[in-house]
Amino acid sequence: MTNLSFSNHRSVMLFCSTGWVGRIPAKSRNMKLNQMICSMAAVAALACAVTGCVTEEKREAKLQAEAKVSRADAEKAALAKVPGGTIKEGELEKEKGKLIWSFDISIPGSSDIKEVQVDAITGQVVSVETETAAAEAKEKKGKKDKEEDEKEEKK
Repeated sequence: MTNLSFSNHRSVMLFCSTGWVGRIPAKSRNMKLNQMICSMAAVAALACAVTGCVTEEKREAKLQAEAKVSRADAEKAALAKVPGGTIKEGELEKEKGKLIWSFDISIPGSSDIKEVQVDAITGQVVSVETETAAAEAKEKKGKKDKEEDEKEEKK
């Protein structure tokens, strides 16, 4: 047990169980409890966010290791299909079982976006599609929702 004598041990236990709590008004106790719960929830949310980031970084690193074509080379191939275009966004992803570089390229003088996909193994352009600004926004929202669902499933 401890070095406390029985009477001291009993006093400490009595103090811990009733002493200081009994002196704090109920309203203050509830506020402290709410603050503690909120703090614990914030820490838990932060831990989940950090874990999600680490998992995403691992996934990207794994895909990078599989790719035979660098991002720079894939960008050159994609920009060749959209003369004067500017890459707005690009990512390495598996789509329909193929490892591809996918780029969203803005078209000069238009609000439309060209989505150009380059095979990350061969370097060949496999797809060129034109998306309206509205369709692009909808696609981004869908991806964000999907990512959030995947994070929830991992919890």
